[in-house]
Formats: sequence, C-alpha cells, structure tokens
Amino acid sequence: MDRAALADFLRRRREALRPGDVGLPAGARRRAPGLRREEVAALAAMSADYYTRLEQQRGPQPSEQMLASLAIALRLSTDERNYLFQIAGRNAPSSVSAAAHVAPALLRVLDRLGDTPALILSNLGETLVQNRLAMALFGDRSGDTGLERSDIYRWFTRPGERLRYPEHDRERQSRAQVANLRAAYGSMGPSSRAGELVRALQKASAEFTALWERHEVGQRFHDHKVLLHPELGAIEVDCQVLFTEDQAQALLVLTAPPGSEGYEKLQLLAVIGQQDFAQA
Repeated sequence: MDRAALADFLRRRREALRPGDVGLPAGARRRAPGLRREEVAALAAMSADYYTRLEQQRGPQPSEQMLASLAIALRLSTDERNYLFQIAGRNAPSSVSAAAHVAPALLRVLDRLGDTPALILSNLGETLVQNRLAMALFGDRSGDTGLERSDIYRWFTRPGERLRYPEHDRERQSRAQVANLRAAYGSMGPSSRAGELVRALQKASAEFTALWERHEVGQRFHDHKVLLHPELGAIEVDCQVLFTEDQAQALLVLTAPPGSEGYEKLQLLAVIGQQDFAQA
C-alpha cells in the first residue's frame, strides 16, 4: 500500500469534482475547490473520519469493497479505478467484480436527475446505483448480496417482489425478465455470471424453466407501465433507457407527463421519500 500516492490521488480526484458533477447543490462559502471530504465520504457510504485519515496517510488499508465505493463516489474511469486498487495494495478487480463498476457517463446523467426516479442496472438486473426517488419507489437495494442482487432472481424466488405490479401485468413482466436474461446469457456465455443465474433459477423455479425453454430474447426497458406503491397506490409511468456501448449497463428513467395523475404522484413520492430518509 502506497499511502502517499493513495492520499494524493484521492485528494486530487476530490478537488477535480464539483458538487454539480455528483448531483449536489453548490451551496455557499466554498473556500476550497472541489468536493468536501465529508461529501465524498457520504457518497461512498463511509465515515468522514475514515476518509479523512486516508487523505492524511493515517488510515488502514481499505478493503476491496471500500475501494469500489470510493471509485463510484469519485466518478473514476475504469483505468483510474484499477490504479486506485493498485496503490491501495489490492489486486485490480476481476472481471466478475469489475462488472459492478458503474459507467461514469451514466453516473453523470443520473446525477442530474433529482426530480424523477432513476437507477443504473447491470444486464443481470442488478441495481448498481439509485437516486432517492428510485429508493422511495423500489426500496433501497444496496444491502442485497449474491444472487439476491438480481431483480430477475428475486422476481422468481420472492413472491413479494411482484406486488409492485398489477396482477394482470405480472405474466408479461415474467416473460420480459427471462428475455432480458436470455440476451445477457447469449453475450456472456454459459460459464459466466449469467449462466450461474440461469442454473440457480432452473433449480428454484418451474415457471422460470418453462419460460426459459421458449427462447425469447430481448432487452425490453422502453415501456409504459403501472407500478403499485404502498402509500400512493397505482402510479402510471413511462420508462426510458440509456445503454452503455457494450449494453452491459443501463440507466433507467421513470417519468410521467406534466399535469397527469402519475406526475402528481411522483411529486408526492419525493415528499414521502424525504420524510423516510429524515426518519432513517
């Protein structure tokens, strides 16, 4: 671990960012350039004291999970992320863990979407990053681990996951989940994480197995759907998506036409979400 290089790299990357780059208000009385240390710490879900000690060459060696969080918080490119791991004395992420590194271009767009639900998904349906409105609508997915991180896996193994959709639309959603996984399986291969997910679901769900045998393929994100919220009821939204060039990640944005009932409910969702976070 090169403490001096790590401290200098973190400081310079922090100072190169502006609040607007990460979706934060500029605020007043910013005497120094870039983000504050406590802002980076909050983005990386660590204590401000821990992050400060890293910049002061006093901190312990960060874990791989902590480094991955810092890479996202500081909006690092893939090369910058690998460099961060190296100077911290860790091996560069494997192809498996590297897949969870969020594309900086998608993050820059997400950071500017504070007034509507938006999230970044992997091609296996793993929620990589959510804004606050997406958390209020779908729940906080940051605590999920292993196969449970995949929306596809949870859809076929947790009956409660289907409650956010009207009953008449659940069959269509099941087919769409399998078609999305089929597309990922085709590009990643049977020995990949997609293959692992398929094999686990074939053991866990007869419904999945039957749909898998239909060989339907497609990344269907552009959609018009109704979502059920426990407090607001049915919310009618349009879904739009922006993919990375390799189709491995997608930014999903949910909107409703201004003046519509869905739009009004999304406005209320923002208020409910703020109250929930204040109570947390």
